[in-house]
Amino acid sequence: MLNKTLDNRYTILEHVGGGGMADVYRAHDKLLDRSVAVKVLRSQFTHDEEFVTRFRREAQAAAKLSHPNIVNIYDVGQAEDTYYIIMEYISGETLKDRIIRNETLPVEMTVRVILEIAEALEHAHQNDLVHCDIKPHNILITRTGRVKVTDFGIAKAVTSATMNHTGTILGSVHYFSPEQAKGEMVSAKSDIYSLGVVMYEMLTGTVPFNGETPISIALQHLQQEPRPPRELNPQIPPLVEATVLKAMAKEPSDRFEDITQMIADLRLAQNYLRDDQTRRLSHDDFPTQVLPKVTDEVLTQPQPTNKQNASGRPKSRRSKLWYLLLFALLLIGFAIGTFLAFGKFWSASEVIVADVVGKQVDIAQNILTNQNLRVSISEAFNDDVPAGHVISQYPEAGATVKEQRTITLVVSKGGEVTVVPDVRGLTRRDAELQIKNAGLTLGRVEEQIAADVAPDIVIGQNPRPPAHVNKNTAIDLIISKGPAQRKIVLPDFQGAPLNTVNTQLESLKLKLGKVTEEANDKYPPGTIISQNPAPASEVIEGTAIDFTVSRSAPGAVKRAIVQITVPEGASRQVVQIVVTDSNGRRVVYDNPHKPGDKVEKQIEGVGQLRMQVYINGTLVQEKTL
Repeated sequence: MLNKTLDNRYTILEHVGGGGMADVYRAHDKLLDRSVAVKVLRSQFTHDEEFVTRFRREAQAAAKLSHPNIVNIYDVGQAEDTYYIIMEYISGETLKDRIIRNETLPVEMTVRVILEIAEALEHAHQNDLVHCDIKPHNILITRTGRVKVTDFGIAKAVTSATMNHTGTILGSVHYFSPEQAKGEMVSAKSDIYSLGVVMYEMLTGTVPFNGETPISIALQHLQQEPRPPRELNPQIPPLVEATVLKAMAKEPSDRFEDITQMIADLRLAQNYLRDDQTRRLSHDDFPTQVLPKVTDEVLTQPQPTNKQNASGRPKSRRSKLWYLLLFALLLIGFAIGTFLAFGKFWSASEVIVADVVGKQVDIAQNILTNQNLRVSISEAFNDDVPAGHVISQYPEAGATVKEQRTITLVVSKGGEVTVVPDVRGLTRRDAELQIKNAGLTLGRVEEQIAADVAPDIVIGQNPRPPAHVNKNTAIDLIISKGPAQRKIVLPDFQGAPLNTVNTQLESLKLKLGKVTEEANDKYPPGTIISQNPAPASEVIEGTAIDFTVSRSAPGAVKRAIVQITVPEGASRQVVQIVVTDSNGRRVVYDNPHKPGDKVEKQIEGVGQLRMQVYINGTLVQEKTL
């Protein structure tokens, strides 16, 4: 089924699950460009006309259901001999997965989940549709915690078939009701029983009945009472335990009248769990509509003997006789198989099996036949052994066997050939998945500009479909990079306010990059001082342009001119100019002069600026800017 396209619309991508009656795949809906789940009926059920008619009718009925706790069904169809249902694709896990991971689930969570399942069943029952296969495997939990019931419709059609259709017990034996085990007509109360089993498993981490064979489990559903859940999990309140046991009553008449009544009791249990005061109520305080009816009259009645069941009717021995007959038939079948496998085992003559591995099949047959041995041939694909040659043999070469023993030869069919799937138009991920599902490998991946194709979409492949190639052949892909990117000569943004360039950047299909601030007293605050890339550079669409903008006053640089005339006095006088600002105190001028010299010096600083002039160490001038 993998890589097959149903009705030229639904392309099967991967197998995600399945059961006794159908397999479930994830597929791509070409028309609506979305992922869907495809449930495909298995081939052994497709040749019974009555069964197919029921399948269609029940699937179409299920498609009419619309409930937030039911998986939506979008389409029902047939492609050649393949009958399928298109459903909503749920990304999450099954309830069975969660039980396996956590063993037992909290009581509050269990009641909430069962309540949502029950509400889905209520909607189905109101539309005259019985699920018939409620089990944790058919309950999906989305990533947001929403409960979704699936497999509506198929189970109803399956249970209408007799055991002659498959030769096996239909349904999920751990969860089906006693009436299903007896092959009787099912009803809405069968769903109630199965829901009780699911609730039992969630609370205890185990199913109520287990055994080595499906028949032994079915007999327990008919004859044995389940172990009380509180014995396995003492944290279960008696009220919740009573709900489970009432749902699992052997006789349908002893169960809830309908699923609506069970919902009412589940909500009662939910309210009880939310009320801390109610938790302290004794067993006698619980409402009687959900507790088993135990009266003095019942307690004084004699218990049923081994020859009677709980309802007082003699036990039927037909099931035991049928089981013994089936066991006898299996023994006979095993004996016949042994005879066919070993031939005339009473023969006293023995031979040593010749080595025929690698030989052409006709030659191998002649060699073994000449040894008075029989030959059975099966075929298999093999890349290393030429077609028509023996891959392996059993018994192996050198073994001593009796004459007429059957020697099984596995003969090569050559390298397995497959059809190259058409992955053009798919995303790279889905294309790789289809290639893998076809038994092929991913080869080189190139990217090309494609004006009309979105990025990451396959636009070419080699070999091209529908070529026939050997398994593990590499498939090369060409992936779209999207349309070509236009080159742009970058304008000069320097001197412009930063808040005015966004519109210009958008029109050029450029992006605003990193913006940093820098102290600058030449430009007003927020003005672009520099840009990267530089003006007149060639860039492509989508390039991010970084800007440096001026920062406002606290860190601005202050400048001043100091002028001084050296006074009369010594012939050599040392003039010093000292500046003090936010960066500290420093000497910016220190030179000797003679009287009458004029000194002019530009000074600068950050923050509060103080200037001091010293002549021969004496302060002669001071000013603060």
